Amino acid sequence: RAQKPFVAINTAAIPKDLLESELFGHERGAFTGANADKAGVFEVANGGTVFLDEAGELPAGAQAKLLRTLENGEVQRVGSVESRKVDVRVVAATHRDLEAMVKARTFREDLYYSLNVVRIKMPPLRERGEDVALLARHFLDQFGGRYAKPGIDLAPAALKLLQLHDWPGNVRELRNVIEQAALLTVGDRIMAADLNLREP
Repeated sequence: RAQKPFVAINTAAIPKDLLESELFGHERGAFTGANADKAGVFEVANGGTVFLDEAGELPAGAQAKLLRTLENGEVQRVGSVESRKVDVRVVAATHRDLEAMVKARTFREDLYYSLNVVRIKMPPLRERGEDVALLARHFLDQFGGRYAKPGIDLAPAALKLLQLHDWPGNVRELRNVIEQAALLTVGDRIMAADLNLREP
C-alpha cells in the first residue's frame, strides 16, 4: 500500500454531527448544507491506508459504522441506501485506555478487538531520552527554515536540559519548546536559558 493514498483524520477535531460524513461520505441533500455528493476518507483512501487519530473519541454511532466497515469492507454514505466496497488498511491511535472504556461501556468491545489486531505501545517521551535529541534537531531543521535561521543548533547544556525534562505534553510539548526557542533566540545557538523550561 506504500504507493496508495494515506488519509489521516483526527476524530477529536471534527464536530460529532459531521464526523460520520467525514469518515463515510454523504449524498447530496442528506442534511442541510450537503449541496453535492462527497466521498468520505475511506473512499478517498481506497487501496491505501486510513489513519484514525484519537480513535477513543469516536461517538457510538460512528463506532457502529466503523465496525461494519472493518468487518465487511463496505461504507454507506450518509443519506444513501447503497453500500460501496472499500479496501483499506486502518491504523488507529489513541491516548485513552480503550480497555477501561470497554469495561465502562463507552467503547464497543467488538470494535476494540477489530482495531486491536497488531498493538504498538508508544512509550511517553520521558522514557525515550535518546529520541529527544533526534526530535529536537528535526524540529530545529523545520523551524530554522521557517524563521530564516538555517544552521541554528543547540548548545550542549540546552540539549542536556531537554533530555532531563519529563515532557508531560510528549512530542507536541517538545515541538512547541523548540519552535519558541528558534523564534526568540538571537544568534545561531540555543542556550539552556533560551528554553522555556525549569531546571530539574
